[in-house]
Amino acid sequence: MADRVDEADLAAARAQLGRPPRGVRAVAHRCPCGLPDVLETAPRLPDGTPFPTLFYLTCPKAASAIGTLESSGLMKRMQARLAEEPELAEAYRAAHEDYLDRRDRAAGEEGMEPLPRDMQSAGGMPGRVKCLHALVAHELAAPGVNPFGREALDALPQWWADGPCVETDPA
Repeated sequence: MADRVDEADLAAARAQLGRPPRGVRAVAHRCPCGLPDVLETAPRLPDGTPFPTLFYLTCPKAASAIGTLESSGLMKRMQARLAEEPELAEAYRAAHEDYLDRRDRAAGEEGMEPLPRDMQSAGGMPGRVKCLHALVAHELAAPGVNPFGREALDALPQWWADGPCVETDPA
């Protein structure tokens, strides 16, 4: 469940990203350290530019750990499994539909036109596995929905174990 975003969350995300976050609607997931690690963003930026990444991973420690998984060849193995495992392919397609439904709902709540449903949703869904960051962000925001996001999340170390990724003002 998404949390309202406040100034402290925006400051943390700014520190995590090294720039101001764009189109933030809510904190979609909090790291066990308490900081946001996934932001929910509007389907369109304030200038109307489409921004199809509804769930945006912000934690640099998580992003680094996911990058290690990506460089291990995991995405290539996942991609091959889409052709070999029909039930997995169907679950991945359902994750894509979930993403689109959530993105459409967000657009409506923001008074925006939804993005075309025939475009990829995130991470290559529904037919490719191209960005584990997006798939993990989806799984963190909507637990139990994205099978590859879950697999990648389960393969990650506890990125938060040695403390928060950024220093925040305690005031």
